[in-house]
Amino acid sequence: MNHSSMEMQNCIDACLACYRTCLGMASHHCLPAGGRHVEPTHFRLMMACAEICRTSAHFMLIGLPAHRETCRACAQVCEACARSCDEVGDMHDCVEQCRRCADSCRRMAA
Repeated sequence: MNHSSMEMQNCIDACLACYRTCLGMASHHCLPAGGRHVEPTHFRLMMACAEICRTSAHFMLIGLPAHRETCRACAQVCEACARSCDEVGDMHDCVEQCRRCADSCRRMAA
């Protein structure tokens, strides 16, 4: 299946938005909030999510066919991050961005 340039651009945008949101919320929301927000499994998942989103966008931007694999992994990590952020609570923006990115990445991985 060939993806349109618009579909790919939408996925790149979703990945970069998720990258910014996860990194920003981890740094400026979770760290100051403490408690469950900085529980190691949750915090590492947020860092991993930001990184796989950045990497997936990078692979698509440079035109590597391997973007299908990074997008597949990205969708899985984003879903896990959305669940974790939802459980921790008070992280609606992160949950929303992660789910949007996961949906877009699933389509690109197909």
